[in-house]
Amino acid sequence: MAESKSKKLPNFSSDRELVEFFETHDLGEYESELPEANFEVDIKQSHYLVSIDRALMSQLLEIAKDQQVSVEILLDSWLKEKLVKAS
Repeated sequence: MAESKSKKLPNFSSDRELVEFFETHDLGEYESELPEANFEVDIKQSHYLVSIDRALMSQLLEIAKDQQVSVEILLDSWLKEKLVKAS
């Protein structure tokens, strides 16, 4: 019988030790030691990239910071408000 190319994964005493190990080792060599991952993906949202002037972005970042929200949330909220007013 052919010998498996997969190596035995060592035991680690910390997450840092594991990270250091894989900085110098190939995860693929330990494939048989890894658990199988099963999950479903149901993507219902789309995201779009929009170019924004640098000066405008600086202002948006400042306002978002003051309101303690991300720029994405701030702009999403503002655009929804504008669309409601426009309809």
